[in-house]
Amino acid sequence: MGAEAAISSRIVTALAEHLKCDTRSIKQTARLREDLGLDSMATIELLYRIEEAFDLQIPDQDLPGLRTVGDVVRYVQQKTATVTPRPATRATGTRRGNTRKKSSSRS
Repeated sequence: MGAEAAISSRIVTALAEHLKCDTRSIKQTARLREDLGLDSMATIELLYRIEEAFDLQIPDQDLPGLRTVGDVVRYVQQKTATVTPRPATRATGTRRGNTRKKSSSRS
């Protein structure tokens, strides 16, 4: 949950800086265009900043689904979560290594 809050905070901060407003005024339900007034170019600039900040790429086909602040936050969480499982894979590999050691110690 800490990582999720950090992602949300970074996105809201980037929006607030771009809009020159207080972060507390930006809600998860706020629509990028209608509520925050971002035009197409401003939305693209924002998404570019997010791509750089989180080291990911947002394909054009994903853009229509990013309508609210919450949509953007969830999208980034999902994209960064696909990177997170790597340590879990190592842990699984470690467990297998431990299992092999137990097997070989019986021999």
